[in-house]
Amino acid sequence: MTRAEWRCHDDPGAFAEAVAGDVSVIVRRSVGERGRSLLALPGGSTPRPIFRHLAAAALPWEAVTLIPTDERLVELGLELSNARLLKESFAGTDAKVVPIADGEPEPGRAGDVADARLQELPWPPALVWLGMGEDGHTASIFAGPDLQAALDAPAVRRAVGVRPDPLPPEAPVARVTLTRSAIASADAVLVSITGEKKRALLEQALTEGSDSDLPIGRVLADLRQPPTIHWCSA
Repeated sequence: MTRAEWRCHDDPGAFAEAVAGDVSVIVRRSVGERGRSLLALPGGSTPRPIFRHLAAAALPWEAVTLIPTDERLVELGLELSNARLLKESFAGTDAKVVPIADGEPEPGRAGDVADARLQELPWPPALVWLGMGEDGHTASIFAGPDLQAALDAPAVRRAVGVRPDPLPPEAPVARVTLTRSAIASADAVLVSITGEKKRALLEQALTEGSDSDLPIGRVLADLRQPPTIHWCSA
């Protein structure tokens, strides 16, 4: 069984404020200790209101670098791009957003591009913030032919290309994603989810730990310290 620290919320506003507050603490701590802060942030709809709270916080944004935890292999300007979401969400700050993909559609080559870009950044991240899909994927670590490549990549490898199978209907494209070892290298890991169904699924994954068939169960079982999980019932 994987240990985790749960923080439960009934109100979406309180949920957003609490997650933003935790991230703000991590930013201030890492900038104070290292003079910089590297954050890997999720895509999707759940973090959008949290991003608004976070972007409004008085933080040392000039020392912050943002990367997506994963990216869809589309042109950077398209709505499906997670880098676009980060750039739009934090446009009013001095944070630097580093895309991890460049429009290369072939997952293997795209994974090499993403890994090379991440190798140029000061590692490890102060935070990797994850979401979770209703199929148990996290970042873009999906079930499919590249699952083991993402889970079992060597510690020096920070990103790989993946082909989810089946492709998610809301974004039926290949991806690049942080590897499990890259996620596990972070100083802190935070998970944000909403709804009873996802809570039950995540509890199952944590109970099963490293034996879980759910990607998030395998990822969270490999951490140096327990993840913080923010859950909102609404």
